[in-house]
Amino acid sequence: MRLLAAAAVLLAASLAGAETVDEIVTRYVAGRGGREALAAVRTLRMTGRLVAGPGREAIVRREIARPNRIRTEFEFQGTTGIYVWDGTAGWRVSPLDGSLEPEPLTGEAASLSAEQADIDGPLADWRAKGHRVELVGSATLAGGAAHELEVTLKSGGTRRIWIDDATGLVVKTASTRSVRGHAVEVETTYSDYRPSAGVAFARSIEIGSVGRPGRLRIVVESVETNPVLEDARFRMLH
Repeated sequence: MRLLAAAAVLLAASLAGAETVDEIVTRYVAGRGGREALAAVRTLRMTGRLVAGPGREAIVRREIARPNRIRTEFEFQGTTGIYVWDGTAGWRVSPLDGSLEPEPLTGEAASLSAEQADIDGPLADWRAKGHRVELVGSATLAGGAAHELEVTLKSGGTRRIWIDDATGLVVKTASTRSVRGHAVEVETTYSDYRPSAGVAFARSIEIGSVGRPGRLRIVVESVETNPVLEDARFRMLH
């Protein structure tokens, strides 16, 4: 009987010390800079380099405007690819894929663009956005201890997000994507966070597929908060 009582006390203590989803998300928002600082960012422009290997480097420019609009450009070997979500639909121009004229974004590409158009990310105000967030557990990553969350987006897609215990910032995400008709587990790591207008943004991003050696690295060289972004930047070209 005493053993059972002692076990109950230990279990209660461990549960009391465990963080809830809301506490982890609150720490994430604080780590980014706080709700007021995030809400003050109405538009965003990020520019950097995407490095895929020796001699394979592109200029990347991403522009985001509330509510939920995004334009991403890749400049590589004299060509420019454009991917846009205007808040309700998407379009692209992708010369490397043989697409020289604007065409609609469909399927997973459209869903991914719509997700990336959220300046705050899926965790902030997740209930109001219609997402579901569950705590999977704890993990030890290269940078230290982290909490693993599973996010089921309103669209139905799922993402796993690791929140660093020390900083409250996102250090890793993982999701399953379709690449040339095959399901691939894609992992993205984030590091070198620095503030711009009081909001922390990762300046180093690495993307790779589980079980494959190749990695894409994005080096963010500039972050502009609240630049003027005309509506025409998000309309389909004619």
